[in-house]
Amino acid sequence: MNHKKKFNHLGRTSSHRKAMLSNMATSLILHKRISTTVPKAKALRIYVEPLITKSKTDNTHSRRTVFSYLRQKKAVTELFSEIAPKIINRPGGYTRILRTGTRLGDNAETCIIELVDFNATYTEVKQEVKKTTTRRRRSTGAKKATAEVTEATVVEEEAPKAEVAEEAPKAE
Repeated sequence: MNHKKKFNHLGRTSSHRKAMLSNMATSLILHKRISTTVPKAKALRIYVEPLITKSKTDNTHSRRTVFSYLRQKKAVTELFSEIAPKIINRPGGYTRILRTGTRLGDNAETCIIELVDFNATYTEVKQEVKKTTTRRRRSTGAKKATAEVTEATVVEEEAPKAEVAEEAPKAE
């Protein structure tokens, strides 16, 4: 019976599970992205997100609390100095799980778990989407406007070519 089963034990003893999650959390903080299996990633998300929330308040007590989970001074320093300022306004959801298919040997479902604010691909896309605007044509007079625009661009394109052709013989 699975009464009161709150988390995935991952087939390990509690000491092995704690050590594994601590090491994975440290790697995630230092490298901003790691590749693992889906159950481990889900367990890691439950483990690391409260630590990231704790890092929003930079005081001795929160640093010592986070250090008791991570057990690496470098990871704690990076969490409080680099990650915390970027996520200060985010109310939660600091990690993202992207599924990558199955592993060759045992067909385990693999994924990439990453910190949301440190993926350049998604942060650039958000900025580009905000900058783009949509243009709409009006049904009346649209043909006249496009005809005028095409004539104007043809005239502008021909003028620089003529100037370049005139300057080329003078240079020789």
